[in-house]
Amino acid sequence: MSGNRRKAFLVSAAIVGGAMLMTACQDSDAATDNGAAQSSSSATPTGDAATPSGSSAAGSDQGAGKDSDATGKGTEDAAGSGADTGDGKREQVEQVCGANDISWSTRSETQAGGYILIIAKAKSGITCYLPAALPTVAFGSDGTEAGPAEQTAGKQIKLSGSTTAYAGVNPKTTNGDGGKELDSIIVAVGDGDADPVSLRVGTITVEDPIVTNWHTAPTEAVPFS
Repeated sequence: MSGNRRKAFLVSAAIVGGAMLMTACQDSDAATDNGAAQSSSSATPTGDAATPSGSSAAGSDQGAGKDSDATGKGTEDAAGSGADTGDGKREQVEQVCGANDISWSTRSETQAGGYILIIAKAKSGITCYLPAALPTVAFGSDGTEAGPAEQTAGKQIKLSGSTTAYAGVNPKTTNGDGGKELDSIIVAVGDGDADPVSLRVGTITVEDPIVTNWHTAPTEAVPFS
């Protein structure tokens, strides 16, 4: 073989060999890429397949939502009104009486030099408490108030139904002819009572008046000075 023909043959062989090598590399790369894509696809499902219906993850989320709602409702239901008795129960707190919760009346008595007996009953359907304190009794436009006729505080009284409370008022504890003449008294359950009532009592002379605590028996409500 001549030198020129040998040289041409080697160049041609080199070109063919290079082409075959490049084709083999491309086929190998393609196979690697396709294999990786298939592996990735099978290892990481997407869409609905990632979280199938009825799976534990979905059940956990739904269960948490229901539990949360139940807790909220339980808290709201438990927050009722009333006083805690200490054993998990709650009892309704009954109200302190106001003057407008009471049916009032008065009568004149002759004992202890003469006094006015105030009579208090709860109105129909009302249950309330008279506090262990003096009733507030005032006289005239200047608001003269009766002082205490007793040295100790009384007891709280529950007014309901036929239960009756009594307080005795002596409008004049001084001797002599002094004082002012009036024909009514103003009564409230306490200083904080927003609705005092005016009770007609006939003509009375008022000077240094006194009043007893509330009592459940009229004989205990005599205002000795």
